[in-house]
Amino acid sequence: MFNTTLASAILEQFMAEMQTTGDIARTMPSGYTPAWAEQKWFSLFEGRNEAITFGIIAFVVHQVVYYGRYLPYAICDYIPAMRKYKLQPDKEISDKQWWKCVRSLLVSQIFVQLPMMMFFLPAAKMIGFECSAPFPAWLRVAFQVCVFFVIEDFYHYWAHRLFHYGIFYKRIHKVHHEYTAPFGIAAEYAHPLETAILGQGTIAGPLFFNYFIEQVHITTMLIWIAARLWQTVEAHCGYDFPWSASHWLPFWAGASHHDYHHMAFVDNFASTFRWWDRIFGTDNRYQAYEARRLQKAKTE
Repeated sequence: MFNTTLASAILEQFMAEMQTTGDIARTMPSGYTPAWAEQKWFSLFEGRNEAITFGIIAFVVHQVVYYGRYLPYAICDYIPAMRKYKLQPDKEISDKQWWKCVRSLLVSQIFVQLPMMMFFLPAAKMIGFECSAPFPAWLRVAFQVCVFFVIEDFYHYWAHRLFHYGIFYKRIHKVHHEYTAPFGIAAEYAHPLETAILGQGTIAGPLFFNYFIEQVHITTMLIWIAARLWQTVEAHCGYDFPWSASHWLPFWAGASHHDYHHMAFVDNFASTFRWWDRIFGTDNRYQAYEARRLQKAKTE
């Protein structure tokens, strides 16, 4: 039976957190001298609505990393010498297709993702995220981000497989597959429902980790978002460079892994790593295709 009293209490607490104003004195332990970065970070919230401020910061980080990560690939598109690294060199993206993607992205990012970012800080504080000084040690941040990648990849694998069944593909996921030869910023080109559902892998991982394993600092969440964006733009970039991570990290999926998924509409459902597709046999056709592609590249 639904506990209306509990739900009411949770909603009341959430609304209270949504209205919290930043107070730098509240975030500093007694007698603690903050580092320069900590002082600058907490000053951004001083006297301002914390939820809205964090949402704006997260949105700016998202936009800068997402489009900044794409920029080198966009430049490569105009350098003839880079064409030999294209995974599908016979397919071109027209200006009309590119602008359609950008317009759709901006609508999704402003009207779907930004509200989710605005609501994140209150939810994170309610579940126990650390929002005060000091910042966590870099090794702790690196460890947690690596764990978040593993959690997100597992969630993404199964959610993505589900999106390739019947009505889920026809009504939702087909939008993302409009581009059979993906390019960096096509990573987030998707139906709003897909954006919200797959996005839960990025958001829920840190929330569950914080609740069941150890506390997560709110700044670690921003670093995780940046790392995840860096990875997903690379996976959709359409280039397989000799220096790409997948060539020196054999478990890293990379662009060639996901590019095949867009080209063939099947298999390779994981986002970051190769192991789930290997374990469940959803990369067998890709393995055969990739062997032929690499052999062809050697003879050219």
